[in-house]
Amino acid sequence: MKTHKIDAKNKTLGRLAAEIAAILRGKNSPNFAPNKVSEDKVVVFNAKDIVVTGKKFKDKKYYKHSGYLGSLRERTFEEIFEKDEREPLRIAVYGMLPKNKLRDKMIKNLKIYAGEEK
Repeated sequence: MKTHKIDAKNKTLGRLAAEIAAILRGKNSPNFAPNKVSEDKVVVFNAKDIVVTGKKFKDKKYYKHSGYLGSLRERTFEEIFEKDEREPLRIAVYGMLPKNKLRDKMIKNLKIYAGEEK
């Protein structure tokens, strides 16, 4: 079991999320198995200083649907970022993990902090 500490200051959202997803999946480990959850943990600092390119800060949209008719909810990156600076990174990493029963277990190995390392 290894703890990876990552500083998100001035890093692009998607590139950082891809790096974190690979670590959580266990792809960097010599004993990688697609049917096992890696024991590696990832701790991310300075999530409030993450960078998005272009006009994504205002224009990027996130959709959520409960399954009921007419319940589609749309929020922008800016709205999510104002409410919680850590949430866009968590959503990006969650989307890059495999869509199976292991995804919820893998995301528990991720800790995101908005500020500096303690």
